[in-house]
Formats: sequence, structure tokens, C-alpha cells
Amino acid sequence: MPFEAVLVVAMLFIGLPWVILHYVTKWKTAPTITADDEVLLEELYNLAKRLDQRMETVERLVASDSPDFTPARRLIAEHQDDNAQLRELEALMAEKKGTRA
Repeated sequence: MPFEAVLVVAMLFIGLPWVILHYVTKWKTAPTITADDEVLLEELYNLAKRLDQRMETVERLVASDSPDFTPARRLIAEHQDDNAQLRELEALMAEKKGTRA
């Protein structure tokens, strides 16, 4: 009986804290998005916006030259449904920077 009591006490005061501290350490060393990653994501986002504007310009030029041209369905900058997630992303980016747009 005393051996079982010692085993239970050891599990409570040694085993349980060891398991908790092990997973806390794993959680803290897990890979996260760094400031450099955020800068890169913002640059990619701005690049995608510029490319989208260029695509719209090319489509307008081609449409003015060829009346049969119909652009493929893609995300439209002025379309409310297409921009819901984009507005949410821009709000999160503004909040992260501390400037509410």
C-alpha cells in the first residue's frame, strides 16, 4: 500500500508538471509568423493589387480594339461579394499597423 501511495504522489508532483511544462515549451517554440514574414506578405499583397490593376488595363485596351472580346470571370475590384474578404484583410492590416482606415 505505501508503494502505491508513493507512486501516486510521484505522478502528481513530478509526472504531471513534467507533461505540462513539456507541452508549454513545445507551444512556445512552435513556428510563428515573424515580422519579416509579415513584411513579405504585405509586399506580395501590394504586388497582387498592382497586377490586378494592370490586368484590368490590358482588358480595357483589348476590349476597345476588339468588340468580340469578353474578359474571363475573375474577382472584380468593385464587386461587393468579391471584396468582402479583401476589406477584412485590409482592416486587419490597418489594425496591426495601428492606423484605422
